[in-house]
Amino acid sequence: MKNLHPCMGRVNNKGRIHLPVCPSCNMFCKFCDRRIDDGAERRPGMSRALVSPEDAPLRVAEALELCPEITVVGVAGPGDSLATDHACRAFRAIGKRFPNLIRCMSTNGLMLPEKIRDVAKAGINMLTVTVNAVDPVILNELNDGIVYHGELLTGEEAGLILIKNQLEGIRLAVDAGLVVKVNTVLVPEINGRHIGAVARAAMRRGASICNIIPLIPQQKLSHLSVPSCTEIDRARNEAERYIPVFRHCAHCRADAAGLLFGKDFGNDIYHARASETFSHG
Repeated sequence: MKNLHPCMGRVNNKGRIHLPVCPSCNMFCKFCDRRIDDGAERRPGMSRALVSPEDAPLRVAEALELCPEITVVGVAGPGDSLATDHACRAFRAIGKRFPNLIRCMSTNGLMLPEKIRDVAKAGINMLTVTVNAVDPVILNELNDGIVYHGELLTGEEAGLILIKNQLEGIRLAVDAGLVVKVNTVLVPEINGRHIGAVARAAMRRGASICNIIPLIPQQKLSHLSVPSCTEIDRARNEAERYIPVFRHCAHCRADAAGLLFGKDFGNDIYHARASETFSHG
């Protein structure tokens, strides 16, 4: 299965479609700018539109017409996949119409332990969990807080809950038979010396691969610098002491469609389809 997934195996002739079905997020990353836009920027969290779960199979059908090489249907935003039930609803609908496509979900992991049964029932094969620190003091420098069971939590309290749920969620996902990848946003001034600890913790919970994503400076971290090639390479080598590293990340948008480094068909599929606005809460 990994050899059919452009972000899990070392393949460049397989495509993916990201379905932007998630309308809200439950945490406040200091570097995050998730919004509806016109498709001009290439970075995670961006989308031209929000699509309803019921509309998702139609978008997949359109994508396959334009790019038959697509083997993976993913959900990576623009909000978090488990902050609402939209992602799991979309995956269940897709599974009925396209049972042979790999189903891949990305999440921050906050709700993963509670939602793992829903994830498994939705037929999700592969899971990406973003873990930026396993020390709440470091995490507090990257995240302003979480919304957990309707309550806004901040500081180390929020960090402890998030880290616990992320790591427990990874273990539960692996136990459920999912292939798990861990994403870590590299912010050299904050977690640059902490990458090995994250990779080791992910490996111990059964994750198969990790992806070190260089910071795109924006929002509250807009004053920081883009990590240098040397800093990225050092972080990836440190992580690779514990777990295989995915090294050809394309900073895919939440509405990407096509081959990883080929033509993006997102504008053909999602343009002018916005029905909602992104929100936190």
